[in-house]
Amino acid sequence: MPRSVRSYCSVDQRDDDGHGDDHNNGHDGYDDEAAYLEQQERRDTVSSTTPTSPMASFRPLHMRPARASDNDLSVSQHGATEHSSLLGHSYHPHSYASMPNTIPGTPRRHNAHIPTSMRMRPSRRGSFSQHLVNALGERESLENSMQASRGSVFQDNRVWYDQFTSTDWVRDSINDAFRVKALRSRKDFRGRVAAWFDGAQGWVLVAIIGILTAMVAYFVNVTENTLFDWKEGYCTTGWHRSKKTCCIGATICDDWLHWSRVVRSDRLDKVQTQYAAFVLGVVLLSMASCILTLATKTVVPSAVSISTLDENLGAEIPSSHDDGGDDDDDDTKRHMTPEARFNETQLRPPMVYYSAAGSGVAEVKVILSGFVLHGYLGVRTLVIKTLGLILSVSSGLSLGKEGPYVHISTAIGNIACRIFTKYSNNDGKRREILSASAASGVAVAFGAPISGVLFSLEEVSYYFPSKTLFRTFFCCIAAALTLKFLNPYGNNKIVLFEVRYLVDWKFFELVAFIFTGAMGGTLGALFIKASRIWARTFRRIPVIKKYPLLEVFLVALLTGLISFWNRYTKLPVAELLFELASPCDTFTDHGDGLCPTRENIPSVLKVLAVAFVVKAGLTVITFGIKVPAGIYVPSMVVGGLAGRMVGHAVQLFALSFADAGLFGHCDPSGPPGSCVVPGVYAMVAAGATMTGVTRLTVTLAVILFELTGSLDHVLPFSLGILVAKWVADAIEPLSIYDLLTDMNAYPFLDNKVRPIFTSELGDITPRSRSERIIDISESALIPASELRVKQQYLHVSGELDGGLAILKHGVLVGLIPHPDLQFALDRLDDEENTLCLMSPLVHWAAGRERSGNAESNADNVDNSDFTPFIDPAPVSLDVHSPMDLVYECFVKLGLRYVCVLRDGKYAGMIHKKTFVKYIKELEKSEMTSHPRSLRFQA
Repeated sequence: MPRSVRSYCSVDQRDDDGHGDDHNNGHDGYDDEAAYLEQQERRDTVSSTTPTSPMASFRPLHMRPARASDNDLSVSQHGATEHSSLLGHSYHPHSYASMPNTIPGTPRRHNAHIPTSMRMRPSRRGSFSQHLVNALGERESLENSMQASRGSVFQDNRVWYDQFTSTDWVRDSINDAFRVKALRSRKDFRGRVAAWFDGAQGWVLVAIIGILTAMVAYFVNVTENTLFDWKEGYCTTGWHRSKKTCCIGATICDDWLHWSRVVRSDRLDKVQTQYAAFVLGVVLLSMASCILTLATKTVVPSAVSISTLDENLGAEIPSSHDDGGDDDDDDTKRHMTPEARFNETQLRPPMVYYSAAGSGVAEVKVILSGFVLHGYLGVRTLVIKTLGLILSVSSGLSLGKEGPYVHISTAIGNIACRIFTKYSNNDGKRREILSASAASGVAVAFGAPISGVLFSLEEVSYYFPSKTLFRTFFCCIAAALTLKFLNPYGNNKIVLFEVRYLVDWKFFELVAFIFTGAMGGTLGALFIKASRIWARTFRRIPVIKKYPLLEVFLVALLTGLISFWNRYTKLPVAELLFELASPCDTFTDHGDGLCPTRENIPSVLKVLAVAFVVKAGLTVITFGIKVPAGIYVPSMVVGGLAGRMVGHAVQLFALSFADAGLFGHCDPSGPPGSCVVPGVYAMVAAGATMTGVTRLTVTLAVILFELTGSLDHVLPFSLGILVAKWVADAIEPLSIYDLLTDMNAYPFLDNKVRPIFTSELGDITPRSRSERIIDISESALIPASELRVKQQYLHVSGELDGGLAILKHGVLVGLIPHPDLQFALDRLDDEENTLCLMSPLVHWAAGRERSGNAESNADNVDNSDFTPFIDPAPVSLDVHSPMDLVYECFVKLGLRYVCVLRDGKYAGMIHKKTFVKYIKELEKSEMTSHPRSLRFQA
């Protein structure tokens, strides 16, 4: 009789002492060669070019025959491996095997070698200092990892999530509930201290994240200021000092040496020398930033239906989104076998992306929604993006550092989560910390902690409970206070372009503010369209597409050649925005200043118009190149230039017709700024343009308020942002990040707007197939070989985050997820001759409470018991359920799949990705039939 049959003839009377010999027989004859192979297996990692998910296999190689899921590995050169708990680098030293390069693999449990009983019990092993060391690097020994695994108190330790899959929020919440329950069950003094420390971990963690984010921001700000000034010269009193710190505000500074004085050539004019040095500096710094960014190159198998993971609007869209032949292709694919579908995916070109390119805001938004991108928030990406951001911003390209701060701060938060197992072992809890981390990035970027909280709530966060709100606020305050202490700008301020308005606005200016807001929204929407057109034309040229460094070189060269001759295009974007928004204290008689007299306003308008055209064009072609780059401040600068022109035009009009009675108490003989302040229009237009690009509303209004500190001007700012939002939605319904999400085919389910459904759940439910179910009507003992065939069927079908429904006489009695099933099968010693228990009626803890040490328990574990991996109560809905209910289940509960019932019996399963695809198709058909109608309801 097979051992599994003997084991489960009576579950309640299991003999735990009868299987020890079966586990120990394999140790006989354990020679040096096998020990060497096992050691080599433990050292293996996942290749950077094939980010497939790991499968733990700690059992010595001679103890079991090879299985279909075992494959070789290549040595990792990327640094980020997929056995990290979410998105960072590896910090578990276990050996892994990987699926072939063309198929994303399935993760394995990091504590597979630990007996179930030990994984169920809380342990006091593993100190805080050990977790801190583990968070900063690779764990050095298998024993440390075993201690961390024994310290888990989860009722069900889930496997690590697969690459490009969705997290299971419900299961993560259940796991945390069991952890808290076990923690609070201890009533002794040490138990109370442990419970108190567990509650304080979140506060300690967000404080650490805020401080580290501020330190990184300080390093970036100080370094990029010096590198930016190196394009003009250097400081003789200290090469590391910027021009501002070298000259301490002096107009004439002998300590600052220009490159024209260094060269001292009679053949070159002073301006020509400075021009050549400026262009050379822009090109060298930009290319250095691009080379660093290209070091994060990752090639993803062709089976993954995603275009890219960086801000590349020129990426090839998957064939399913092409304009022609969609219906025929969908019908063909719907009737294809999994093997044929898999062969079809091999014909697609692999996806190439650079995790350090762009701002990363769109990807952070998708990650916080539950999508798994391993390595995107790792140490390697953090270091390279920080260094690349310094080089790209200092080069003078039309880009900002505020967007990348969000990515950098989120990466810091992900890495810091490794300190506490409470967050490192639970993706749902970790995302609460990541929401706070993203907010701290905005807090240090704009010096606006309240705006950081609103940004996380409005833009990036998917799940934002009240406790996360308070912790996010605490994180932003910690970041702002740390940055205030570090004083990166030398003016005791945490932001460079802080302005104050002393003159209140007039009532007649409301019309101009509305016009400015509409103009800003139009500019933002047109920027999105222009960026898409540029990317789909120029960026798809074969040479440009193959060599991203060439595109960076051309953009940098053009930027250097054009920007040098205009003062406003030569300035850094932050300083330019500060000058545009600043009020006038003195007025000049020449026509190139921003505070002209009445007679010189037309000449100033000409200079601003040239700067606006140049800056707008450079911003369009710069967005999407392979360097760390943000779009927040560049879009504000473009809007600020246009708004300043509007402000000067209104100022000139009011002074010219002061006697008309429409402009209040405007005195034409007084200073121009006493009637109309053009800087206010620059701020209104800056916020309106950024609204048009990003569709942020409340966050931007508070950012502008925190930058100006003027309660009197909150109304003009808010009015301009409201109008800009309405106008931009009418011209271009998608924000720049929504566009990236759609084009890259992320399985992102928007929780802020809901589609208009007219169908039922049964309309999109695929027919149930025998390969996707496990029937236990006759017996709960299923051959492992049969389960392996079903698991491989799901794998080839690409349903890595799916599962197999367990039926009894057609009634759904449980479900085993695909990753758990594959892990359970890989543990078997003799897969061909093993029967596996699949009954969900057996209590989860039945037969698993053992006494003794870990070594004896490891011998007594019966791996053919699949009961611990079965979900006995999967979420189910009837086929006649309205789609609005299905939408709420996926959005509010964060499910990965929903089982479908018909008359109480199992009828199929709907995955989250399938539901998202259905929504995209519904949106596309709605836009085709009603191109001018709104696609979503609020």
